[in-house]
Amino acid sequence: MQLTPPHLRKGDLIALIAPASTPVASERIDGGVKYLERLGYSVVAGKHALDVNGYLAGTDEARLEDLNGFIRDKRVKAIIAIRGGYGTPRLLRGVDYAALKKNPKIIVGYSDITGLQLAIFKKTGLITFSGPMSGVEMWKEIDPYTEEHFWKMIGTPAKTTLLKNPDEEPVRVLKAGSGAGRLIGGNFSLLMSLMGTPYCPSMKGVVLLAEDVDEAPHRIDRMLAHLRNAGYLRSAAGMLFGKFSDCVPSDPSKPHLTVDQVIAEYAKDVGGPVLANVQYGHIPKKLTMPLGAKCRIDGAKGSVEIVESVVK
Repeated sequence: MQLTPPHLRKGDLIALIAPASTPVASERIDGGVKYLERLGYSVVAGKHALDVNGYLAGTDEARLEDLNGFIRDKRVKAIIAIRGGYGTPRLLRGVDYAALKKNPKIIVGYSDITGLQLAIFKKTGLITFSGPMSGVEMWKEIDPYTEEHFWKMIGTPAKTTLLKNPDEEPVRVLKAGSGAGRLIGGNFSLLMSLMGTPYCPSMKGVVLLAEDVDEAPHRIDRMLAHLRNAGYLRSAAGMLFGKFSDCVPSDPSKPHLTVDQVIAEYAKDVGGPVLANVQYGHIPKKLTMPLGAKCRIDGAKGSVEIVESVVK
């Protein structure tokens, strides 16, 4: 059963967490708090947000304490990740999904947070938001395009929402046609890490969404080959490729394929329309993607539309 969280209102309490890697610098937390408070929200940060355990923001137990504490706290209306990095797949078996299902709230983040978001959708049906993080985009100067799209999506119930690229960044149609299904994906590496686990949503008949950073083209190739071999490209209602930042060969002097060449090849195997260069990923100017929401692609127009309200 699909769940939509209540929309955010001025004065609502927002919790900031670090479920993956540590923000390291306290000013990234402080800057995010000040930004949200200027907009009229109350803010609380997890007590373990600055913990350090190697590449993790503290132990798994500490990070779960912050996450589950805010999930169970009915005063908290939204949970926003401070940053990504690495670590959310380690937490999935300890998340209080039952409490979140009883008390749905807005969950925001991208990159490594994708693992947590897809697990939440699988276990609860709750739509989450792959969008800006407090210690990455919000703490200093958030891009106006990113800011406008994000706050409109989580603050205003709407029956349909057009996911429109900036005029200077047109989408590329790799395969024509039309298709509709639930939007599943986000960071490609994290999606693939959930395959074969009880935390991966159903992949049949969905609109696949993929972006990544610092992955060589042959690794993107391997992920797409996995989806094709599993039958998930053919069964997809469509596919959206976001930005693949710094996804270049480690040695460009050797024979290689580019990411654009790789995704163009695999687009032929997708069961529905395929669009590339969608304004989403590890970039300052980004769309917010409601993971789990019903999505429609029109390959003729190169348009992407969310066709249900993602907040109530």
